[in-house]
Amino acid sequence: MKQKPKKQKSIILRLVVLGVCAYMSVTLINLWQSLKEGKAELAMLQAEYDAQVNDIEELRALLEAESNTQIIEKAARERLGYIYSDEQVFVDTSGS
Repeated sequence: MKQKPKKQKSIILRLVVLGVCAYMSVTLINLWQSLKEGKAELAMLQAEYDAQVNDIEELRALLEAESNTQIIEKAARERLGYIYSDEQVFVDTSGS
């Protein structure tokens, strides 16, 4: 009779260990997915940062060139959409 309670304890212990292992596995998978999403977001933010650094360097170069005409021309083209009278503008309507 003493052996039967040992079997029940053993079965209960095995179920508890199995449950803990399942919980740990699910948690690990969720953490792995969160890590992948975090890495993707980091790569996107790094690309944005690099683009901003390039823009800043370009603006510094324009300021150091001591030529206000380049600054004015760039502002007119980018912000106002101005072009020279002999230029042709092509608009891509394909959507890609």
